[in-house]
Amino acid sequence: MSATAGPVWGRSEQQDFRSRVRGTLLGAAVGDALGAPVDALSAEEIQAAHGPEGVADLLPAHGRRGTITHLTQLTLFTVDGLIRAQVRRDTGAWHPPTDLHRAYLRWAATQRDWGPDERRAEDGWLAREEWLYARREPTRTLLMGLGDTTMGTLDAPKNPAAAGPEVVPRSAPFGLLVGWEPQLVAQLAVECAAQTHGHPAACLTAGAYALVVHALARGDSLDGAVQRALALMTARPGHEPVTDALQRALGTVRQGLPTPARVEELAGADRRAPGALAAAVYCALVAEDVRHGLRLAVGHGAASAAVGALTGGLLGALHGETALPPAWLAELEGRPTILELADDFAMEMTQGPALHGPAGASPGWLARYPRAV
Repeated sequence: MSATAGPVWGRSEQQDFRSRVRGTLLGAAVGDALGAPVDALSAEEIQAAHGPEGVADLLPAHGRRGTITHLTQLTLFTVDGLIRAQVRRDTGAWHPPTDLHRAYLRWAATQRDWGPDERRAEDGWLAREEWLYARREPTRTLLMGLGDTTMGTLDAPKNPAAAGPEVVPRSAPFGLLVGWEPQLVAQLAVECAAQTHGHPAACLTAGAYALVVHALARGDSLDGAVQRALALMTARPGHEPVTDALQRALGTVRQGLPTPARVEELAGADRRAPGALAAAVYCALVAEDVRHGLRLAVGHGAASAAVGALTGGLLGALHGETALPPAWLAELEGRPTILELADDFAMEMTQGPALHGPAGASPGWLARYPRAV
């Protein structure tokens, strides 16, 4: 697997890209935080507790408002793994799925350790963020998939029957590899999904979501991004559950005013990955603004956190960080870390050769993102 030569980055292009990276990661985290407190409730229970308009604001969970779940945790470690893959490429080694697997194992350590182990310099800075050492409803599938050091692959996936929606949000950063060809972006997302969720529907949904984000990050419209993803996914065996879900999302847009019932019907009671993607695409397409889209994404009875995170990632990639509701960002758990990581990713992707190369590297950058051998 290799990437194409990246674009030529002028100052305005760098600023736009950084805004979309920030928007994607912050938007996904806000959607996660908005949906997590009501994730186990039905639409009727949500409306009974919060009125006919549903969730209007961040709700308390884990002792405060704005807390994120494992969905955002894993998304951050995806970004960390992608930066580490770029840095390790200087050594002549180039296999991003391995670097992503190592990053996901660092996340798994946060779910069982009391806190960071300062002796492990090879962990880099993200794994030393103490606030990430909180267990936030990780599914058994995730913990089992990363319960040992064996990496799941497409030929030998972990949890081959698993198709839950929690596998999809962490694929948003793959879509931010704007210098890569779309087919390679999808392939990386699919391969990395198989590390925890082996069902083809889950892996291909992760690839489709990465493709939509990728087109948005390159400046496409949301409808255009979905059409591009559909065109590329139809070439893959077993694509039907995913492409059918995307087609249903597009068709539902034309059926009248958006309602929680429409979102729930798209998401499906079975809580599988394709349905969550369909619901998120629909919410993003009909959103009057980011706040409206996210409230719609979490006000139903089917995987509110995952649909919220997916919708937030799409709207953030489309509009950039300044479109996100500032009052929600102000209370978002871990916002300084998310911003720092987003800016590091943008800097790596636009100015990587100035930070490291075969002949030498910035010591500070290597301390943050060590070259694992």
